[in-house]
Amino acid sequence: MAFDVEKIRAQYPALADGRAWLDGAAGTQVPQSVIEAVSDAYRVGTSNVGGPYESSRRSAGIVAEARAAVADLVGAPDPGCVAFGPSMTALTYRFADVFAAGWRPGDEIVVTQLDHDANVRPWVQHAQRAGAAVRMAELDPATGELPVENVTGLIGERTKLVAVTAASNVLGIMPDLRAITDRARQVGAVSYVDGVQHCPHAHVRLDELGADLYATSAYKWAGPHLAAVVAADPWSLENLHPDKLAPSPDTSPERFELGTNPFAAMAGVVAAVEHLAGLDSDADGSRAERLAVSRRSVQAHEDELAKELFDGLAALDGVVRYGAPQGSCTPTAFFGLPGKEPSDVAEQLAESGLNVSHGHSYAWETVHALGIGPKGGVRASLSHYTSQAEVRRLLDALAEISGRR
Repeated sequence: MAFDVEKIRAQYPALADGRAWLDGAAGTQVPQSVIEAVSDAYRVGTSNVGGPYESSRRSAGIVAEARAAVADLVGAPDPGCVAFGPSMTALTYRFADVFAAGWRPGDEIVVTQLDHDANVRPWVQHAQRAGAAVRMAELDPATGELPVENVTGLIGERTKLVAVTAASNVLGIMPDLRAITDRARQVGAVSYVDGVQHCPHAHVRLDELGADLYATSAYKWAGPHLAAVVAADPWSLENLHPDKLAPSPDTSPERFELGTNPFAAMAGVVAAVEHLAGLDSDADGSRAERLAVSRRSVQAHEDELAKELFDGLAALDGVVRYGAPQGSCTPTAFFGLPGKEPSDVAEQLAESGLNVSHGHSYAWETVHALGIGPKGGVRASLSHYTSQAEVRRLLDALAEISGRR
């Protein structure tokens, strides 16, 4: 493994401010290559696709390259299985519109308490309008884990869709996704997987996950905003026909994309995937092959830092970590300091040059299931560019705030 975090950090202009950017789960910073790709797209000019001139052909090329890059990143079988949208939330509402058109009273959907609300509320709202029943899979409030049987036990012959996260955005917990998607497929239900917090930390292969549709957002993995995707098995898209304008394309995935694509942002997506593929300097071969090596190097780096973070939090008597993952998890910690408001703790950490998130982070069902309510907690989330020194800065600052030093 040739993973040099200092060399990687040097590619991120924002990191030069001396702060510890420990809020990757809320959105990562971007490397210079992504900044330049977005800027270059604007500098040379783009036009809408379909025109008989260079700027239009350039835009079409960017779209094709972006689909291919994301297909490599998540292991989609074909670039034509990658649909773009402005955010995961917007795309999920888009697909909920399509799927719910076929739901009837007596049908059922399954959602979970571990999910970000973007993978709960769109399905719940559409189910209610259709008269379909909503089955909520409960997490274990003592550990934050989502026992697989709590999900699979709700999946039956009337289940039309199972919405489940691949990784919690606050607890970092990664449920046994394959057991869930396999059960959904047994009864003919569609599995819609929120991969927003999963994709930045894993080597994603859709066939290994068994996901029919997998959503992710580029700004969580060093890419630009306004570029989210749903990647799918071809059969998952083939028979779906969303509402669209009469003259807009009826081809897939174009028919799932409303309006004109953000060409400059999509150029940034291509650059971001290339950047991720080069995080291990020993990686060689095709982009997919380089991604496989680099993503595993990222996992090893983040696992090492996460262990230090989790062990350090456990050693602080004045800090309570929410959730106790027993299995795989992302390098994310959600915690509180009894007697202190999460917002106050985050503000004190900010004064010490540490950027962390606070609140419910839209994990609405999760914070209520844990009994901590909408005030939520403090979230520290590590990224591939996080250094060991930053983790230690956080632990030292928390020791000061908790009065344990």
